[in-house]
Amino acid sequence: MNHDRQDVKHPDHSQPKHPESEHEKKARKEHADENQDHALEETFPASDPVSPFVPAKAPK
Repeated sequence: MNHDRQDVKHPDHSQPKHPESEHEKKARKEHADENQDHALEETFPASDPVSPFVPAKAPK
């Protein structure tokens, strides 16, 4: 099961079986970036809707 690497209290969390190579580290970070970009694309319209322009009323 996958979980956040920083969730050290997760039941599946343990020390890695071998040191992470540069290639593995780069692949892991790219995967995390892709997941974050995908989540942002899915949530952006709902989390930050564009309001229609409403001009201010002229002072009397």
